Amino acid sequence: MARQWGGELGRPIDRLFSSPVGRCVDTAAAMMEGGMAAGLVKAPLTVEQSMTLVEPGCYVEDVQLVGPHFLKLGALGFINQHLCDGLEGLLTPEQGRRKLLNYLRDRQPDAGSLSVHVTHDTIIIAFLAGLFGQQRVSEQDWPWMMEGVWLWFDDHELHWVWRGEWHRRNLDQLI
Repeated sequence: MARQWGGELGRPIDRLFSSPVGRCVDTAAAMMEGGMAAGLVKAPLTVEQSMTLVEPGCYVEDVQLVGPHFLKLGALGFINQHLCDGLEGLLTPEQGRRKLLNYLRDRQPDAGSLSVHVTHDTIIIAFLAGLFGQQRVSEQDWPWMMEGVWLWFDDHELHWVWRGEWHRRNLDQLI
């Protein structure tokens, strides 16, 4: 599925980033293979691993405090607890969103090309909930396998496409 998806991106891929978790690195590498077969990647790229993309990633300050809550509540309960009341050991949703947006903005691709970032569903859902101002999410909100967010920055706005719908917000309100 990742090879097929990588071949259907429609724009040249200039960089690949991934959580260091093996399945994410493998997904990024397969996307590159698909991109190469489709002519979207001219030469093999190195998958750049980032701890910002690892689960639980950019929102966690102290995994020792957070880990037991994640195991007890499960992914959906954990995210909803984080969004509503926060948890000790986590950045606030706003702080985590800012951290991830700055990370992505610092790695913007050249005009007309893509940078691909492979991360985990828990990071995507927390990030999107923050962008949409949600304090609760449901199973229907949860990212599907290989579902992603297209996002780009211009001078003053963040633009993103989620599930076929285009959204934008002023960057000054987000970062």
